[in-house]
Amino acid sequence: MPDFTIEDDVSRSGASLIVGVDEAGRGPLAGPVVAAAVIISNGALAPEILARIDDSKKMAAEDREEIDKVLRTTPGVTFGIGSADVTEIDSINILQATFLAMGRAVAALGVVPDVALVDGNRPPRLGCPVRCVIGGDGMSLSIAAASIVAKVARDRLMTDMAGRFPGYAWERNKGYGTPEHQVAIRRLGITTEHRRTFAPIAHILGTSLD
Repeated sequence: MPDFTIEDDVSRSGASLIVGVDEAGRGPLAGPVVAAAVIISNGALAPEILARIDDSKKMAAEDREEIDKVLRTTPGVTFGIGSADVTEIDSINILQATFLAMGRAVAALGVVPDVALVDGNRPPRLGCPVRCVIGGDGMSLSIAAASIVAKVARDRLMTDMAGRFPGYAWERNKGYGTPEHQVAIRRLGITTEHRRTFAPIAHILGTSLD
């Protein structure tokens, strides 16, 4: 379970504003990539809430929704959300689009962090020092909280988008390449929200990835 061990280690170097940053939606065939940045002040969250924060992928949807609401409404918790749309993903590639979304999330905080803890092994430019943490959403409470906020925000976007593009079941698959989604693509075709540079979509369009 994630805890504040990494945050405490960073704070001993003099950092006080430590933000956790994570993304949701790097792998889907459709929709934006969404990132969140979360700062949890000391004592802001009760121990029983902290004990429920985990890597969003390991949590049930109803638990993510509940914790997301707490994070968004608790004084002493600061959050920002950023995204990069399909056009940006296809233009600059998914990694750079993820970094772009992360930068937008940090900018949306309204404060400049002393250090950003970022899930992964590649440091984005965020306007502050960055420490990469591989598997960070399972180690750092700040990163885990960001993973929840990002996941819930993107799931809501995809559910809303499902109403504009019926038949693809994005309310269920969130744009991932499930069998149901792939059958819908073959039956209904490619939408403006599909990532044309992703191999399955590029193959259908007959375009080269070289």
